Amino acid sequence: MEFEELGIREECGVFGCVAAGEWPTQLEVAQVITLGLVALQHRGQESAGIVTSNGAFPPIYTTHKGMGLVNNAFQSEDLEKLRDGNLGISHTRYSTTGMSELQNCQPFVVETLHGKIAVAHNGELVNAQNLRRKVMRHGVGLSTSSDSELITQLLALTPPFEEVDAPDWVARIKNLMTETPTSYSLLVMHKDVIYAIRDPYGNRPLSIGRLVPISKLHSSGTQDVDAHTEGWVVSSESCSFQSIGARYYREVLPGEIVQISKHGIQTLSIMPRPEGDLPAFCIFEYVYFARPDSIFEGQMVYSVRQRCGRQLALEAPVDADVVSTVPESATPAALGYAQQSGLPYVEVLCKNRYVGRTFIQPNTHLRQLGVAKKFGALTDNFAGKRVVLIDDSIVRGNTISPIIKLLKEAGAKEVHIRVASPPIRFPCYMGINIPTKEELIANRPEFEDIAGYIGATSVVYLSVDGLVSAVQSGIISREEKDMMIGGNDSGNKKANQKFGHCTACLTGKYPVELEW
Repeated sequence: MEFEELGIREECGVFGCVAAGEWPTQLEVAQVITLGLVALQHRGQESAGIVTSNGAFPPIYTTHKGMGLVNNAFQSEDLEKLRDGNLGISHTRYSTTGMSELQNCQPFVVETLHGKIAVAHNGELVNAQNLRRKVMRHGVGLSTSSDSELITQLLALTPPFEEVDAPDWVARIKNLMTETPTSYSLLVMHKDVIYAIRDPYGNRPLSIGRLVPISKLHSSGTQDVDAHTEGWVVSSESCSFQSIGARYYREVLPGEIVQISKHGIQTLSIMPRPEGDLPAFCIFEYVYFARPDSIFEGQMVYSVRQRCGRQLALEAPVDADVVSTVPESATPAALGYAQQSGLPYVEVLCKNRYVGRTFIQPNTHLRQLGVAKKFGALTDNFAGKRVVLIDDSIVRGNTISPIIKLLKEAGAKEVHIRVASPPIRFPCYMGINIPTKEELIANRPEFEDIAGYIGATSVVYLSVDGLVSAVQSGIISREEKDMMIGGNDSGNKKANQKFGHCTACLTGKYPVELEW
């Protein structure tokens, strides 16, 4: 919950769609993309943009961008302008780099020697300043402060050894991936195809789905589905697929370049990491950023959060009467804690969903009642009882304290805080907006007695090892099952070599060297 209050957030979401079969298509590509963006709204609420193409030679690109939520940025007349598209890409944004202005809104479209390209980007380049200087030395001006425009211009530059009249977009993409190791998931639209690209460390998510008729959405027959494919979609999260009638197909692999066309999908190349380096998928996608119904690495986010709660119960048991949560991102973890501990789960807080962050507080009395405007205490569920309250984070400590006070004043005998993630100690330089190191409670003197500081009976965070175990045990179990089916019993050793996660904000160990 404190992530939400402090604005700690994922910075972007990308979504693309290509109609299958003959063009012009009967598929409402712009409508599909808009619905896909709405499902990714939690990843960015500052601005949104869509670029569609008719896929002709030369193609006609149509663009619309707007500030605010997707439903505000796209009215029916805007979608009407985009309706002739047979393919398109889109973006919803929070600003990591670049100011909150329409000129920084993606996708970016640039003219190259070989036609227009459109680019949508999720992530943040770890060596952006050096790359900006490199692009400018080539005589290219940059009109925004966004990393995404920088990526677009790097793709537009002719790479070494490319013949003038024979553009090699795979070579251009690989050249970009050589120039910057992380962090990015990209959609690049050129002529009649979309390239879906994930950096070699796989730091940001990217998934592919298949559009099928509603009657085939839950069909178990693969061949039957193949014959009825209406299109292909690619998204930062698979949660967007259900709302548009798409079936989850697979993730784009770390370092993979996938071509998506009306004929289907094709892997063009996979860029390797330096020898010995594991993937570094952002572990906080599991903890907080992703929607709980999304699938990463073959497992649902909800299930991982539930395992985090179970692990927390093993690491930090407490004599108590009930388990509850600060609504609502920590609910799966609270349920897991209750299941593991054997304590009943009850609701102790009722959330008012219609109180915004900018609510006017004209006097001291109302300011003191701040948390009461957002939450109501369900007193009958906990009066006279010892409460274990599960939260997804304590970042600065000034959000949970009023909630503890509210529960105690409403009759809770004790309030034990259990946090379903480890303390955040370091900033993220790969696409997540985290306060400065000095602002984080884990780095301040108050952390030595954090229970006293926030008014709790006790406070325990999930350990880093516990979080990693909760995340990776689901991957191991899935791969062990696959190996058993295939007659291979080599187990965890082989499975462990295939995945890794970025825990830099918890440990200070970044997957690559940072360049400033």
